[in-house]
Amino acid sequence: MRPKVLLTGGLILLFFLGEIAVSFSYKKENDRNVPFSEIVPLSYKISNNLVDTAFSKQFDGVINNFVAHNEIIGASLALAKNGRLVYAKGYGYANLEDSIPVSSYHLFRIASVSKLITAVTIMKLIEDEKLSKSSKVFGPDGILNDSIYLQYVDNRVEDITVHQLLNHSAGWNVNMSDPVFNSLYVARKRKIAPPAEIEDVIQYALDHKLSYTPGTKYKYSNLGYTVLGQIIEKITGMNYEEYVQFAILHPLGIYDMHIGRSYEEDAYINEVKYYNHTKASNIWAFDGSKKLVPVIYGGNNVELLGAAGGWVASAPELVKLMVAIDGFESRPDILSQESIGYMTYSRGLSRKLIGWRGTDGYGTWWRTGTMSGTSALIMRHKNEVNWVMLVNTSTRKKSKIHNDISRTMFQALRSVDKWPVNDMFNIEPEPGDDELAELP
Repeated sequence: MRPKVLLTGGLILLFFLGEIAVSFSYKKENDRNVPFSEIVPLSYKISNNLVDTAFSKQFDGVINNFVAHNEIIGASLALAKNGRLVYAKGYGYANLEDSIPVSSYHLFRIASVSKLITAVTIMKLIEDEKLSKSSKVFGPDGILNDSIYLQYVDNRVEDITVHQLLNHSAGWNVNMSDPVFNSLYVARKRKIAPPAEIEDVIQYALDHKLSYTPGTKYKYSNLGYTVLGQIIEKITGMNYEEYVQFAILHPLGIYDMHIGRSYEEDAYINEVKYYNHTKASNIWAFDGSKKLVPVIYGGNNVELLGAAGGWVASAPELVKLMVAIDGFESRPDILSQESIGYMTYSRGLSRKLIGWRGTDGYGTWWRTGTMSGTSALIMRHKNEVNWVMLVNTSTRKKSKIHNDISRTMFQALRSVDKWPVNDMFNIEPEPGDDELAELP
């Protein structure tokens, strides 16, 4: 792979990516290039014999009851204590039809947990003085001052700042038509051939008036985080996914997180299959193929969601990211305490957190993610516990399933009387170890 050039602030920084941006997951067997043969992703090193048996018994009953009661096909749980990965286990099936059980290496769509990844990347760029929280986004003096973004009907867009995009106060209202989830409609309105790209969605938004003056209200917005993804590309000169992997994930030893794909046949080999227990009619495919498809596969443009909701990850690697942004001293953080504080200070309204979804004000932070076919919940506790629960099933409870996940985990955590002393983050299996998961 050729080196990529990053143009920022008049300086030319040469990043020798080499093979670093090559995925460890492959869409098809014949796509394999056998990248860095010496590196094995964390989630492939973890096997059932590494899980403390006594500790597992405290969780298995509770988690299995949750899975059965909610008709969850498959779930993955990872838990860190004091910066150590002490538990990682799959429950149920990654693919029910083929009877494939969930393992630690299985990837799940994490939906809006992706926003936390984007927010961390933005904060790192701010720390590196590549941009500012108060930087203007649109207009002749804005970051996105490309000609395609200079045609707008509401001059208030010139007041939108990076900070307002981060905390969902930029002027867009998700209760109205969300263009990120209506890309086929966007293509039709803009009279372009589908699929609509991110640039088309942003231009569509600029064709309409803002719902409110930037900075005056909180209104959850997927669009705002897709704009942040474009800012990352503009500032770094790199593809959003590749830059996040290069600057955030790979330095942390996370090698198997990627932007997902919309269709089942394009999924990563170690990605779970998604299921939907809710009644949902087929809809027109986002790509304009005029096919009626399930929302799970082809109804939503996962690639377009990208920075707002497109990432796939395994539970152990997602926990590894969490312990790098939790503010505890047991493991070095990738962000400064100032940045972490900025992201988690409630400002009198927990919904104005940055990247995170909520906080109780006493050291517990959480981030939820929901899409058709998947739900994700991550939580950080003040006693240095971080955990991730990923499921591959939409239930009739829809996004309220997060309440059940939370109650289930609190019940399991209350039963813990002794924490394991192992750290699966540092596991290095011997070559030929029979328990090492086979790379696809």
